[in-house]
Amino acid sequence: MFHMVSLEPVDYLVIGHITVDITPAGLAMGGSATYAALTARAMGLRVGVVTVRGNEIPLAGLDGIPVVAGEAEHSTTFENVYTAAGRIQYIRQTAPKIDFAIVPEAWKRAKIIHLAPVAQEVDAVLPGDFRPALLGLTPQGWFRAWQADGKVYPCAWTQSEAALAQSGAVVFSVEDVASDEDAIERMAHAARVLAVTEGAAGARLFWHGDSRRFRSPSVNEVDPTGAGDVFAAAFFVRLLNTRDPWEAARFANRMAAISVTRPGMLGVPTSAEVKNCFMEVMD
Repeated sequence: MFHMVSLEPVDYLVIGHITVDITPAGLAMGGSATYAALTARAMGLRVGVVTVRGNEIPLAGLDGIPVVAGEAEHSTTFENVYTAAGRIQYIRQTAPKIDFAIVPEAWKRAKIIHLAPVAQEVDAVLPGDFRPALLGLTPQGWFRAWQADGKVYPCAWTQSEAALAQSGAVVFSVEDVASDEDAIERMAHAARVLAVTEGAAGARLFWHGDSRRFRSPSVNEVDPTGAGDVFAAAFFVRLLNTRDPWEAARFANRMAAISVTRPGMLGVPTSAEVKNCFMEVMD
């Protein structure tokens, strides 16, 4: 069973679990799909989301964005535990996998299709009847496995070869691959365009056998949650519009820097901030 909200065409389709995040302040909505959808909307695109979720919390933060949601007993639920040795992440619940069959026909030809897994919930290769101008991947959820107690640990991405060959651009963080430079190099050779985010240090971009580092603007960091997803969505949109990966990376870096200055979904840049980032990059 699934609930279909809209069949109108969209420009940006993101497929991935909308999550529930357990925080000290209570339950919050999260997931790459959430942050990417809000970012693409702020950039002026018509956005759609395909997910599978429970009904623990409302989708109020996505008001105005149509969501096709397969029903589940529980949403995929994360909890981060911070210790002296660093962050330990747990998956407390998992929703079922997303079946590409629930994607509306009108959405299969979105200009940008963004596969945004957080917990192995979507196949990495699109079926042949999907025809985006740009297929963007944020593979963090394919690099993630978890123990019986839910503790998350890094794992190999089994579908990487076929997925990278099909993709137009790929974005992940150094944390997603446990800073494995050999893995980054292999994927950089296999992908058309690959961006690797490095938190406050900025990002590296690999394209046509070349690589460049983009330093992040200096900002007052409040909450880094979702910054990589903001970067990815901004990068995919600017890449499609300009066909210039270097310019897209500069723009996405500025967007991600804005996102860490406010907590949670409040960090997603506004339309006015999008325009300011565009002007800064063009100067």
